[in-house]
Amino acid sequence: MWLMRGTATTGRTARARGGALLAVVVVTSLLAAGCSYTTNLDFRVRQASSSQVLAADGSLLATLHAEQNRDPVPLAQISPLLQTAVVATEDARFFEHDGVDPRSIVRALVHDSQQGSLSEGGSTITQQYVRTVLLDQKKTVSRKLREAVLAVQIERKLSKKQILERYLNAVYFGNGAYGAQAASRLYFGKDAKDLDLAQAALLAGLLQAPERDNPYKAPAAALARRAHVLDRVEKLQREPEPMIAAARAEPLQLVPLAPEQRYPAGHFVERVKSVILNDPAFGDTAEARRQALLEGGLRIYTTLDPKLQSDAEQAIGDVISRPATDPSAALVSIDPTNGYVRAYVGGRDFFASTPAAQFDLASQGERQSGSAFKPFVLAAALEAGVPLSRTYSGPAQLTIPLPAPQQPWVVHNFENQGFGRLNLVDATVESVNTVYAQLIEDIGPRRAVDLAHQMGVTAPLQAVPSAVLGTNDVSALDMASAYATFAADGVHTDPVFVTKVTDRNGKVLYEAPAQHRRVLPSSISREVTSVLQQVVDRGTGVKARIGRPVAGKTGTTDGNADAWFVGYTPELATSVWVGFPQSRTPMMPPTTRVTVTGGTWPAQIWQLFQSTALASTPASTFPAVQAPAPSTTTTTVGPALPNVVGMRIGDAQRVLFDAGYQVRTDSAPSRQYPPGTVLSQSPGGGTPASPGETVSLVLASGPPASTTVPGLLGQTTSQASLALQQAGLQIAVTTQEQPPPTDPSLAGRVWSQTPAAGTAVDAGTTVAVSVNPG
Repeated sequence: MWLMRGTATTGRTARARGGALLAVVVVTSLLAAGCSYTTNLDFRVRQASSSQVLAADGSLLATLHAEQNRDPVPLAQISPLLQTAVVATEDARFFEHDGVDPRSIVRALVHDSQQGSLSEGGSTITQQYVRTVLLDQKKTVSRKLREAVLAVQIERKLSKKQILERYLNAVYFGNGAYGAQAASRLYFGKDAKDLDLAQAALLAGLLQAPERDNPYKAPAAALARRAHVLDRVEKLQREPEPMIAAARAEPLQLVPLAPEQRYPAGHFVERVKSVILNDPAFGDTAEARRQALLEGGLRIYTTLDPKLQSDAEQAIGDVISRPATDPSAALVSIDPTNGYVRAYVGGRDFFASTPAAQFDLASQGERQSGSAFKPFVLAAALEAGVPLSRTYSGPAQLTIPLPAPQQPWVVHNFENQGFGRLNLVDATVESVNTVYAQLIEDIGPRRAVDLAHQMGVTAPLQAVPSAVLGTNDVSALDMASAYATFAADGVHTDPVFVTKVTDRNGKVLYEAPAQHRRVLPSSISREVTSVLQQVVDRGTGVKARIGRPVAGKTGTTDGNADAWFVGYTPELATSVWVGFPQSRTPMMPPTTRVTVTGGTWPAQIWQLFQSTALASTPASTFPAVQAPAPSTTTTTVGPALPNVVGMRIGDAQRVLFDAGYQVRTDSAPSRQYPPGTVLSQSPGGGTPASPGETVSLVLASGPPASTTVPGLLGQTTSQASLALQQAGLQIAVTTQEQPPPTDPSLAGRVWSQTPAAGTAVDAGTTVAVSVNPG
């Protein structure tokens, strides 16, 4: 037994001596080969680099990469602590050897000869870099020799700092992260330059076995490996002992590992990708553009406002609150001054597991727009010389003959409501289909659809009479873009998703061109805006009021299958569509909780979003309608319209009928006038008018319903808006700092309201709230 142990020991000793002799020979050969061996390999290997999609405020929206998540940075942007930890663990003599370390090779070869196998031991950082970037990973003697030769050559071409920089940007840290910067962002949510010693030691420890020591799956193994790295740093005296002791005591402190490829505003990011993938500026072929997007290290600067995006998603979630049964919604919000897309919701969850989750309802989901198309017809009519004062009859049903072989066109008003004669203002406010059917017959459908295209509708439109009722399919993106033309005083700007793209070195590859085109005279745009303001003030869009000038239009298609509200302020144009994506399903009970029209859920979503989005923006007014130029010819002006405000309805009708005018009536609550008394008239008293025109009278219906002001303190703007809306009240929001002493928990929340909670007020009363900056 003793002889056997002695024999085994003697054998191992002999192999060790043989390994040492072999090591001496190998090292000598390598140094000689480094001088004579040549290769055509380019040491300046350009590594694949992830591209970044950035929001308008510079924050990161998404990192785009193929199989690997990379983000190379200069050595100066990698923490010296990480550099120390990596060198101490992987190659303590890195700054002393010439690419290969004789001591390490001797030690590794002796170990290999004892074990009877070939391991990776003895590789310097330079050799590891060569293996990672230039060579395959097969463990063969020839490869190890070639690796060492190339390492010697690299050391003669690059400085130590250049090699260390390239190494730290190339090595794999696990969980798809290649390089120090990508790993720092993944594990700790910070840049590599900001790592502390404990974090640096954890990353350094991952290099040998990133899957085995994965801190998310094996935290105990990761901590043990980190402790080993700190032991090496301490043994080599590379950092002060108190700092090392503090690092040992530090918990892992990892940021949560996000679901793979999940990022905010998924449908928006897909639109951004399409900009790159379809623009020849980023490559002559589809494959070249794909490579540029996923591996080119692009910095893609976009127009998305993260706060407005969050506001949009919150507004939709507050109204369409039952995803299992409620329809879906799309929302697009555009800055009319430059076309920048500020918020973009194309569906509930881009990353959901449902088959249609990534279908973009905002641009791909084209649907009929209903009466939301009427403003384009109105603008075309004004361009054709039709005045707003022109009147038409508004019967509940109208049959319009069409050229053979077409069948007559039968048009119905919403809920078969009949009207008398109306001018175009009231016909728009009440969304009277039979009036607009006659209007498009007067001007021709081609004029209307051509103007819609010029204003921003990119979908194909059939020039047929029914186009006036929104029978053509359009997208939420198109509608926001076209209405933004009204908001911009008749100037159209194509929607902008990407403002600038740079390469990995900061060179500008693309800048969004300024494409402002006047497509509508400002005088006509302002007339349309003045009419659409009345839609919100007293018509079908009253639920979109936000306490500041708003213009907009509702749209509801046959059977309530699609519902729209598209509206704008001078600062922001927003379209909202609500419907079931799979089919044109009627949105009526029992399918939905309420009968959905453009004036219900879409207008409510618009109101919640727009009021929150503009809460800190001072209210501004639309440009005034331009007065007509003085005429040089003599014209006959009709008699002044009698003023009947304050009269009882019977007396008012008799006065107007006797003067040759038509009358239509509506009602509104009032405490100022008794029931049946005229509150207001349109056109107003004293206005020149021709006999035969229709005068709209609003009659007092009695005192308004009373309601109680709910408590709003501590709520977000969206919560307060919804609570007031449910109580039949309006909201006016002012963003200002709460007087001391302030409560940090009230950031972004209501701290004051007038009237106070519990106060009995008239329905429709505006409640003023003060909100802390968020």
